[in-house]
Amino acid sequence: MTQPQTNASRPLQGKFALVTGGSRGIGRGIVLKLAERGAAVAINYIKDEAAARDTLAKVRAHGAEGFVVRADVARPEEWASMAVQVREQFGALDIFVSNALGNLLGFMSPPMQVTMAQWDESFQCQSRAFFVGVREMASLLRERGRIVNLSYWPGSHLGGFLPYFAMGTNKAAQEAMCRYFALALAPRGITVNAVCAGITDDSIVNSLPKEAQEAMFAWLRSGWSPMGRPTLPADLGGAVAALCSEDAGWITGQTIVVDGGASLMSPEVPLDFQRP
Repeated sequence: MTQPQTNASRPLQGKFALVTGGSRGIGRGIVLKLAERGAAVAINYIKDEAAARDTLAKVRAHGAEGFVVRADVARPEEWASMAVQVREQFGALDIFVSNALGNLLGFMSPPMQVTMAQWDESFQCQSRAFFVGVREMASLLRERGRIVNLSYWPGSHLGGFLPYFAMGTNKAAQEAMCRYFALALAPRGITVNAVCAGITDDSIVNSLPKEAQEAMFAWLRSGWSPMGRPTLPADLGGAVAALCSEDAGWITGQTIVVDGGASLMSPEVPLDFQRP
């Protein structure tokens, strides 16, 4: 699959991207931002082929190309199969976005109650998946390629939401891996960064009980997000696309928080003292 050369309005024209978990939610937001900027995108999914094909239709509506690829990122052998399909379709890769979440609700449990099965599942679809993914896709990445891993700041750096234990500790491990991979791949000009999402509407959050969703979104709108709203998939897509631009070639090994400033708020100080 060939793409035309880049132009000012489509700076990623001629680039090839893979986004895991790209059919819905945050992944879809990333896919569409990359497509808007001209990249051809491989859209990974595991269960919902219809959603993946709907996202592909939106990619084409943006004047970009792509294809859908089913693979379970928790299975190393399926990474190898996905790499073969990417090579067959694109010939090479410029952007690899590790976003697939796995069965988050299935392994949410506090640290003293989490089962070994839950821990293993979170490890397989998070830390191990990112490790295997980078190793498989590195041979496809062209010089000055981009790797971006999706994380969540309160989970990887704080500890207040105890049921997030298995996911949060794996997200912290992935952020650390970004730093190591950044050094390992620097001689090829490949950057590796983590993007931490805020609580995001139109995402896995919407699979929580309605009361929990409404409580979290209302909390942010009440002032705990300086921007006055939850994060949206397009916000994260914009940040990822910016990191994939030529101008971001000197940013690597970093963890960038994309939450509208919510992580800047202090729980020790009354909200009224923090309002702008």
